[in-house]
Amino acid sequence: MRGESVETAETHRARGMSEMANPHRPDLVHAGPEAAAPQATKRVPTASRGQTVAEVLGALPGVEYDTAAVVVVLDGGRLEGVVSIESLFAAPGDRTLGELMDPEPPTVGPGVDQEIAAWRAVRRGESVLTVSGEEGDYRGVIPADRLLEILLTEHDEDLTRLGGLLKDTASARSASLEPVPRRFRHRLPWLVLGLAGALLAAGFVARFEDALQRTVMLAFFMPGIVYLADAVGTQTETVVVRGLSVGVSIRRMVVRELAAGLAVGVALAIIAWPLILVLWGERVVATVVALALFAACSTATVAAMALPWAFNRFGRDPAFGSGPLATVVQDLLSIVIYFSIASVLS
Repeated sequence: MRGESVETAETHRARGMSEMANPHRPDLVHAGPEAAAPQATKRVPTASRGQTVAEVLGALPGVEYDTAAVVVVLDGGRLEGVVSIESLFAAPGDRTLGELMDPEPPTVGPGVDQEIAAWRAVRRGESVLTVSGEEGDYRGVIPADRLLEILLTEHDEDLTRLGGLLKDTASARSASLEPVPRRFRHRLPWLVLGLAGALLAAGFVARFEDALQRTVMLAFFMPGIVYLADAVGTQTETVVVRGLSVGVSIRRMVVRELAAGLAVGVALAIIAWPLILVLWGERVVATVVALALFAACSTATVAAMALPWAFNRFGRDPAFGSGPLATVVQDLLSIVIYFSIASVLS
């Protein structure tokens, strides 16, 4: 009755939660520790369908199991069904396990993702889940404590990934609790990059000194152009980072985000042009600002999509470095666009 133990691997993040179809579907199979098989154990009571309740109960004492919530009914090495321990205690001693067993217990293939496996048990209202191969060969049982561990771990990871922060909860906790020197090392390079961008931006502004001297009012609107471009880029970047973190490809987002960025740029330009004209009476300045808003918001959308995608493609967390880098790029582009248009029109 005693089975051999199957080593338990550390649980990892899920790749899908709602798929509940054929447990042997190739698209749901994972070979690594995220699969169901590493979570299963054979240290559970087993019996044949012809054994009686009295025989099985008499063999239970003195044997240590990983779980005794069910007795697994086997025919050789093939899974026949399971009998819950509650049914076993309630049944007369002369009843056979073949009469009591559930012949169709919730079962998954050994390569099915562990989170899908756990949710199958939850939806069936079962405390354990059996694992079997394509030919019905018995691979073990995932006990209740491991099912709970899988669900809790996957829940934490899903929340972290949906927030677009880090790839797994272990990394998230490490980043939250890391010492000050490490925080300093992680953040300073991006801030130095921002400082370099600020100096470069000052150089760009200096190159357009003639345009500013001709129309001093242009300087009044530069912070607004830069801010709005950054805001549009931040919105796009948040959507893209969150999408990438939950497995949405950049191809599925690019057209919608580009269209949204263009629409936002057009709307801001339409709003800004009459307001500046009415409040300051400067038609040229109003035109420059409107065109710059449209162009800067559009390019900010492109930068905000391209940088997280590049970070993700090269295996870096897109939320960690793409934000500061995108800000530098967007600011420089906004300034160049604004003063280039001003040089032509003013």
